[in-house]
Amino acid sequence: MLRIADAHTGRLVEIPSAHRHLLRICVHLPAIDNGIGALHLRVLLLGDVLARTAELRGLQSLTALTAPDLPQEQVQALDRVMAVLGIHPPATVRAHDPGEAPSAAADVHVIAHGAEQPDSVGGVLIDVGQVGTAPPEEGGPGSPDAAVPEGPDPLAVRMLLLGHAYRTPVMVTGAVLVEARRTLRHWRQSVADWAQEPSRPIPADLLRQAHAALADNLDLPALLDMLRSVEGDTSVPAGAKFETFAYLDRVLGLDLAREVGHQYQVTP
Repeated sequence: MLRIADAHTGRLVEIPSAHRHLLRICVHLPAIDNGIGALHLRVLLLGDVLARTAELRGLQSLTALTAPDLPQEQVQALDRVMAVLGIHPPATVRAHDPGEAPSAAADVHVIAHGAEQPDSVGGVLIDVGQVGTAPPEEGGPGSPDAAVPEGPDPLAVRMLLLGHAYRTPVMVTGAVLVEARRTLRHWRQSVADWAQEPSRPIPADLLRQAHAALADNLDLPALLDMLRSVEGDTSVPAGAKFETFAYLDRVLGLDLAREVGHQYQVTP
């Protein structure tokens, strides 16, 4: 069972409805006036994580994207952003007039906070919180669009955004991006080290805890906290830690197994 809080009512709703094995997701991209910004990324990311979670639970998913009619260069920029953030491309893309509320039939509609709500076509509404950036003198990236993935590890942006409940506003600063990059480097090295040990199954209690966090309104911060706890738990064998991180990365999409085998490669 996967339960999501419907922004219309505030109640948790099971998705997809009973006896269905296909989750239809529609991501509604806000207007792109001054380039792709952090809020656009967060809306796209939430749709991606929702699809990944459904598939982890044995469901099929189909994601559609509705967006303003964009010039070719912005379409290409959007494609690049989704690629570097590990966001799976939507099955369909539909342009809508900025003056009208977007509409599409779906089980779940993902919109930005404050955006025009979709027409009444049914489905749960997910309202994604705003993203702000601190000015440079306060350690911020430097512009409203500075959280668009760039630099040596763009997936740090993905990790930063996943570390907050999706309805909670997020402030992006240089300091938090540095910390996200540091954590990713550390986790990838740990996963590579654990991969050298005999494989062990994921402990049943950890598996239950992970599924419960995802089922409870996509509690991704709880999932990340669980991984931090597993990392330092000496009672969990290294092989089980590897399997736990690799399994949950199917939802998180942080490329945690990137360094596996690299430290033992011999350069001719």
